[in-house]
Amino acid sequence: MLLSLAVWLQGLGPEFGFLRVFQYITFRAVMAAMTALLIGLVAGPWVIRRLTELKIGQPIRDYAMQTHLSKRGTPTMGGVLVLMSIAVATVLWFDLSNRFVWIVLVVTLGFGMIGWADDWRKVVNKDPEGMRSREKYFWQSVIGLIAALYLVFSISESNNVRVVELFFAWVSSGFDVNLPPKAGLLVPFFKEVSYPLGVFGFVFLTYVVIVGASNAVNLTDGLDGLAIMPVVMVGSALGVFAYVTGSAMYSRYLFFPHIPGSGELLIFCAAMAGAGLAFLWFNTHPAQVFMGDVGALALGGALGTIAVIVRQEIVLAIMGGIFVVEALSVMAQVMYFKYTRRKYGEGRRILKMAPLHHHFEKSGWTETQVVVRFWIITMLLCLVGLSTLKLR
Repeated sequence: MLLSLAVWLQGLGPEFGFLRVFQYITFRAVMAAMTALLIGLVAGPWVIRRLTELKIGQPIRDYAMQTHLSKRGTPTMGGVLVLMSIAVATVLWFDLSNRFVWIVLVVTLGFGMIGWADDWRKVVNKDPEGMRSREKYFWQSVIGLIAALYLVFSISESNNVRVVELFFAWVSSGFDVNLPPKAGLLVPFFKEVSYPLGVFGFVFLTYVVIVGASNAVNLTDGLDGLAIMPVVMVGSALGVFAYVTGSAMYSRYLFFPHIPGSGELLIFCAAMAGAGLAFLWFNTHPAQVFMGDVGALALGGALGTIAVIVRQEIVLAIMGGIFVVEALSVMAQVMYFKYTRRKYGEGRRILKMAPLHHHFEKSGWTETQVVVRFWIITMLLCLVGLSTLKLR
């Protein structure tokens, strides 16, 4: 929005020439981060008061950690603050004609609505389980598949007109059309290694990445500050990849696919980082507010969508290793419990408690130790992911 205003003012006369700085993505990214940070810090106390007045308190399951029972009633759905800060800052500072930022915003807010409905049921209906899994996955799948169908053609072409043309060419060819190499699965640490996926393969992979990332972040969000800081770090790292793939010069030099328009995603990533840091101000132990599903599902979906656009699905799995391990720990725990119950008549567990962060709490780690150590691991993994920029 401000970019369009700056361009219009420059056309009025040379006295507005200094507004050319708005054309630099890096400048707008810094401003988006600062804007989201300030919005979050200023609006945070008011949002927390309103959530408290509305009695939107976090329900705690009876079988949860005993040390967490004291958190019962802490305001939840604080993810609304994060999404509001991201949305306002992004709309203010990004190029409104950019299709990639719009699709990321749609996915983010769409998953946020699913999380909002889930949290609302937990609070209003006093049901700690919230929305049932099948219903939640259904709506996640709808949004994920729609985004995947758009992205498979959007990444392959340079504008929406050509996207529509490619879509109809795919349909008229009997659902068989060749996609460019940049729409394949890129393997990190190798120069120009891309495995062709085809339209259906791309859609399936994108669906798994978006929905999987959303639920992985949601499962990680179980301790004060545990999920939000890794989201900030991984999102910031993805912003670097977005800047590279959006630049014809840098992408060619670093052997990355050039995806015109993807550089604007740096604005969204910066806004996400600023909003996340502002939320951490209130979410650090002992938390004044919890993010809730409205924030966790949305932020995870955003990370997955950005990773798909910049063609770094594998790198996302590396940098977001904490999210991956947390999700796998739940899957392994559930599957092993069901298997042993069928075989031995009594369910057994691999971990003391799932997700993984609760296992470490049961093992004697304090909540702060778990959170900070997971942050450190994420920082190291992000450095490994960023190293793929040059180690190819």
